[in-house]
Amino acid sequence: MEQQTVDRNELDAYLAQALNIARFRDYCPNGLQVEGCARIASIVTGVTASLALVEAAVAAGADALLVHHGYFWRGEDARIVGVKHRRISKLLQHELNLFAYHLPLDMHPELGNNAQLAARLGLQAEARFGEDDIGWLGRAGAGINTVGDLARLVEAALGRAPQVIGDPLQPLGRIGWCTGAAQNYLSDAIAAGAGAYLSGEISEPTVHLAREAGVAYLACGHHATERYGVQALGEHLAQRFGITHQFIDIPNPV
Repeated sequence: MEQQTVDRNELDAYLAQALNIARFRDYCPNGLQVEGCARIASIVTGVTASLALVEAAVAAGADALLVHHGYFWRGEDARIVGVKHRRISKLLQHELNLFAYHLPLDMHPELGNNAQLAARLGLQAEARFGEDDIGWLGRAGAGINTVGDLARLVEAALGRAPQVIGDPLQPLGRIGWCTGAAQNYLSDAIAAGAGAYLSGEISEPTVHLAREAGVAYLACGHHATERYGVQALGEHLAQRFGITHQFIDIPNPV
Protein backbone atom coordinates (compact mmCIF):
# COMPACT_ATOMS: atom_id res chain seq x y z
CA MET A 1 0.00 0.00 0.00
CA GLU A 2 1.30 3.44 -0.95
CA GLN A 3 2.54 5.56 1.96
CA GLN A 4 0.25 8.51 2.63
CA THR A 5 1.65 12.02 2.81
CA VAL A 6 0.44 15.41 3.96
CA ASP A 7 1.32 18.80 2.52
CA ARG A 8 3.71 20.73 4.77
CA ASN A 9 1.59 23.89 4.76
CA GLU A 10 -1.61 21.93 5.40
CA LEU A 11 0.02 20.31 8.42
CA ASP A 12 1.26 23.69 9.67
CA ALA A 13 -2.24 25.18 9.36
CA TYR A 14 -3.86 22.18 11.05
CA LEU A 15 -1.50 22.35 14.01
CA ALA A 16 -1.98 26.11 14.36
CA GLN A 17 -5.72 25.56 14.70
CA ALA A 18 -5.60 22.39 16.80
CA LEU A 19 -3.18 23.91 19.33
CA ASN A 20 -4.74 27.39 19.15
CA ILE A 21 -1.32 29.00 18.86
CA ALA A 22 -2.73 32.51 18.27
CA ARG A 23 -3.91 32.56 21.89
CA PHE A 24 -0.44 32.53 23.41
CA ARG A 25 2.15 35.19 24.14
CA ASP A 26 5.14 32.90 23.96
CA TYR A 27 8.93 33.14 24.15
CA CYS A 28 9.43 31.69 20.66
CA PRO A 29 7.56 31.24 17.36
CA ASN A 30 5.14 28.32 17.41
CA GLY A 31 4.68 26.37 14.18
CA LEU A 32 6.97 25.70 11.25
CA GLN A 33 10.38 27.10 12.25
CA VAL A 34 12.57 25.67 9.48
CA GLU A 35 11.10 24.79 6.08
CA GLY A 36 11.98 21.48 4.47
CA CYS A 37 10.39 19.21 1.87
CA ALA A 38 6.88 20.00 0.64
CA ARG A 39 5.25 16.65 1.43
CA ILE A 40 5.56 14.75 4.67
CA ALA A 41 5.24 10.97 5.00
CA SER A 42 7.19 10.43 8.21
CA ILE A 43 7.47 12.49 11.36
CA VAL A 44 9.82 12.16 14.33
CA THR A 45 8.93 13.74 17.66
CA GLY A 46 11.24 14.64 20.54
CA VAL A 47 11.53 17.09 23.41
CA THR A 48 14.31 19.42 22.22
CA ALA A 49 15.70 20.07 18.74
CA SER A 50 19.30 19.35 19.72
CA LEU A 51 21.81 18.33 17.07
CA ALA A 52 21.61 14.76 18.38
CA LEU A 53 17.85 14.67 17.80
CA VAL A 54 18.17 16.26 14.36
CA GLU A 55 20.75 13.64 13.37
CA ALA A 56 18.56 10.85 14.75
CA ALA A 57 15.58 12.12 12.75
CA VAL A 58 17.72 12.22 9.59
CA ALA A 59 18.91 8.66 10.26
CA ALA A 60 15.28 7.59 10.71
CA GLY A 61 14.40 8.98 7.28
CA ALA A 62 11.93 11.53 8.64
CA ASP A 63 10.48 14.36 6.58
CA ALA A 64 9.59 16.42 9.66
CA LEU A 65 10.78 16.84 13.23
CA LEU A 66 8.23 18.03 15.79
CA VAL A 67 9.50 19.22 19.18
CA HIS A 68 8.49 21.09 22.30
CA HIS A 69 11.71 23.13 22.50
CA GLY A 70 12.68 24.55 19.13
CA TYR A 71 14.73 27.60 18.14
CA PHE A 72 14.62 31.41 18.00
CA TRP A 73 13.94 32.10 21.67
CA ARG A 74 13.28 35.65 22.80
CA GLY A 75 16.51 37.43 23.70
CA GLU A 76 18.89 34.90 22.17
CA ASP A 77 21.62 35.81 19.67
CA ALA A 78 19.89 36.00 16.29
CA ARG A 79 22.99 35.07 14.29
CA ILE A 80 23.11 31.66 12.59
CA VAL A 81 26.58 30.74 13.86
CA GLY A 82 28.20 28.01 15.93
CA VAL A 83 25.81 25.47 17.45
CA LYS A 84 22.78 27.08 15.82
CA HIS A 85 24.46 26.93 12.41
CA ARG A 86 25.27 23.23 12.81
CA ARG A 87 21.70 22.39 13.77
CA ILE A 88 20.00 24.45 11.08
CA SER A 89 22.42 23.50 8.31
CA LYS A 90 21.73 19.83 9.05
CA LEU A 91 17.98 20.46 8.76
CA LEU A 92 18.38 22.35 5.48
CA GLN A 93 20.83 19.84 4.03
CA HIS A 94 18.29 17.04 4.43
CA GLU A 95 15.15 19.13 3.75
CA LEU A 96 13.89 18.23 7.21
CA ASN A 97 10.99 20.39 8.37
CA LEU A 98 11.14 21.59 11.97
CA PHE A 99 7.87 22.23 13.82
CA ALA A 100 7.99 23.49 17.43
CA TYR A 101 5.22 24.15 19.95
CA HIS A 102 6.01 25.51 23.40
CA LEU A 103 3.17 26.90 25.57
CA PRO A 104 0.44 25.60 23.23
CA LEU A 105 1.73 22.07 23.82
CA ASP A 106 2.05 22.57 27.56
CA MET A 107 -1.54 23.69 27.86
CA HIS A 108 -3.58 21.61 25.41
CA PRO A 109 -6.37 19.96 27.44
CA GLU A 110 -5.83 16.48 25.96
CA LEU A 111 -2.53 16.32 24.09
CA GLY A 112 -0.59 18.74 26.28
CA ASN A 113 2.27 17.99 28.65
CA ASN A 114 0.22 18.64 31.79
CA ALA A 115 -2.65 16.48 30.55
CA GLN A 116 -0.39 13.64 29.47
CA LEU A 117 1.63 13.71 32.70
CA ALA A 118 -1.61 13.54 34.67
CA ALA A 119 -2.70 10.52 32.65
CA ARG A 120 0.54 8.68 33.42
CA LEU A 121 0.35 9.47 37.12
CA GLY A 122 -3.38 8.89 37.47
CA LEU A 123 -3.99 12.46 38.66
CA GLN A 124 -7.57 13.70 38.44
CA ALA A 125 -7.72 17.34 37.37
CA GLU A 126 -10.24 19.60 39.11
CA ALA A 127 -9.12 23.15 38.43
CA ARG A 128 -6.45 25.41 36.90
CA PHE A 129 -4.20 28.14 38.33
CA GLY A 130 -1.47 30.57 37.32
CA GLU A 131 -1.05 32.85 34.32
CA ASP A 132 -3.43 31.80 31.53
CA ASP A 133 -4.43 28.84 33.73
CA ILE A 134 -1.16 27.09 32.90
CA GLY A 135 -1.05 25.04 36.13
CA TRP A 136 -3.33 22.11 36.92
CA LEU A 137 -4.84 21.25 40.28
CA GLY A 138 -6.37 17.97 41.37
CA ARG A 139 -6.00 14.80 43.38
CA ALA A 140 -4.10 11.54 43.20
CA GLY A 141 -5.73 8.20 42.52
CA ALA A 142 -6.55 5.47 45.01
CA GLY A 143 -3.66 4.23 47.13
CA ILE A 144 -1.57 7.40 46.77
CA ASN A 145 -2.03 8.91 50.21
CA THR A 146 1.26 10.56 51.20
CA VAL A 147 4.06 12.61 49.65
CA GLY A 148 6.21 9.48 49.73
CA ASP A 149 3.56 7.52 47.83
CA LEU A 150 3.49 10.25 45.18
CA ALA A 151 7.30 10.29 44.90
CA ARG A 152 7.39 6.52 44.38
CA LEU A 153 4.64 6.78 41.76
CA VAL A 154 6.60 9.46 39.89
CA GLU A 155 9.77 7.37 39.96
CA ALA A 156 7.96 4.32 38.59
CA ALA A 157 6.17 6.29 35.86
CA LEU A 158 9.03 8.55 34.73
CA GLY A 159 12.01 6.29 35.37
CA ARG A 160 13.77 8.70 37.70
CA ALA A 161 13.45 9.59 41.37
CA PRO A 162 12.15 13.12 42.01
CA GLN A 163 13.91 15.52 44.33
CA VAL A 164 11.50 15.93 47.23
CA ILE A 165 11.26 18.93 49.55
CA GLY A 166 8.99 18.00 52.44
CA ASP A 167 8.05 15.15 54.73
CA PRO A 168 7.44 11.85 52.86
CA LEU A 169 4.83 10.96 55.49
CA GLN A 170 2.84 14.15 54.93
CA PRO A 171 -0.73 13.30 53.84
CA LEU A 172 -1.68 14.40 50.37
CA GLY A 173 -4.46 16.87 49.83
CA ARG A 174 -4.84 18.64 46.54
CA ILE A 175 -1.88 18.43 44.16
CA GLY A 176 -0.73 21.13 41.79
CA TRP A 177 1.40 20.31 38.75
CA CYS A 178 3.00 22.08 35.83
CA THR A 179 5.70 20.49 33.69
CA GLY A 180 9.11 21.89 32.78
CA ALA A 181 10.65 24.95 34.42
CA ALA A 182 7.52 25.94 36.33
CA GLN A 183 8.93 26.38 39.83
CA ASN A 184 7.86 30.01 39.77
CA TYR A 185 4.22 28.92 39.84
CA LEU A 186 4.61 27.42 43.31
CA SER A 187 3.09 30.53 44.92
CA ASP A 188 0.09 30.28 42.60
CA ALA A 189 -0.31 26.60 43.44
CA ILE A 190 -0.23 27.40 47.17
CA ALA A 191 -2.82 30.17 46.71
CA ALA A 192 -5.02 27.69 44.81
CA GLY A 193 -4.96 25.30 47.76
CA ALA A 194 -2.30 22.77 46.80
CA GLY A 195 -0.66 20.81 49.60
CA ALA A 196 1.93 19.41 47.20
CA TYR A 197 3.32 20.73 43.94
CA LEU A 198 4.98 18.77 41.16
CA SER A 199 7.10 20.35 38.44
CA GLY A 200 10.22 19.74 36.41
CA GLU A 201 12.89 21.97 37.90
CA ILE A 202 13.71 23.54 41.25
CA SER A 203 15.50 26.78 42.18
CA GLU A 204 17.13 27.92 45.40
CA PRO A 205 14.21 30.11 46.54
CA THR A 206 11.75 27.30 45.83
CA VAL A 207 13.10 25.26 48.73
CA HIS A 208 12.51 28.00 51.29
CA LEU A 209 9.04 28.84 50.00
CA ALA A 210 7.96 25.20 50.08
CA ARG A 211 9.31 24.65 53.59
CA GLU A 212 7.84 27.81 55.03
CA ALA A 213 4.45 27.23 53.43
CA GLY A 214 4.34 23.60 54.55
CA VAL A 215 3.84 22.45 50.96
CA ALA A 216 5.73 19.50 49.53
CA TYR A 217 7.65 20.18 46.31
CA LEU A 218 8.63 17.43 43.88
CA ALA A 219 11.17 18.31 41.17
CA CYS A 220 10.69 15.53 38.66
CA GLY A 221 12.90 16.65 35.77
CA HIS A 222 12.27 19.20 33.02
CA HIS A 223 12.91 16.70 30.25
CA ALA A 224 11.25 13.81 32.08
CA THR A 225 7.97 15.66 32.60
CA GLU A 226 7.80 16.95 29.02
CA ARG A 227 8.31 13.76 27.02
CA TYR A 228 4.65 12.92 26.65
CA GLY A 229 2.90 15.82 24.92
CA VAL A 230 4.94 15.48 21.73
CA GLN A 231 4.33 11.74 21.69
CA ALA A 232 0.58 12.19 22.00
CA LEU A 233 0.60 14.88 19.32
CA GLY A 234 2.69 12.73 16.97
CA GLU A 235 0.32 9.78 17.39
CA HIS A 236 -2.65 12.07 16.76
CA LEU A 237 -1.11 13.30 13.50
CA ALA A 238 -0.26 9.77 12.41
CA GLN A 239 -3.87 8.68 12.87
CA ARG A 240 -5.37 11.76 11.24
CA PHE A 241 -3.13 11.95 8.18
CA GLY A 242 -1.97 8.34 7.79
CA ILE A 243 1.70 9.27 8.15
CA THR A 244 4.25 7.36 10.21
CA HIS A 245 5.42 8.57 13.60
CA GLN A 246 8.39 7.73 15.81
CA PHE A 247 9.31 9.29 19.15
CA ILE A 248 13.06 9.51 19.76
CA ASP A 249 14.22 10.24 23.29
CA ILE A 250 17.55 12.02 23.74
CA PRO A 251 18.11 11.57 27.51
CA ASN A 252 18.67 14.70 29.56
CA PRO A 253 19.33 14.62 33.34
CA VAL A 254 17.83 18.06 33.97
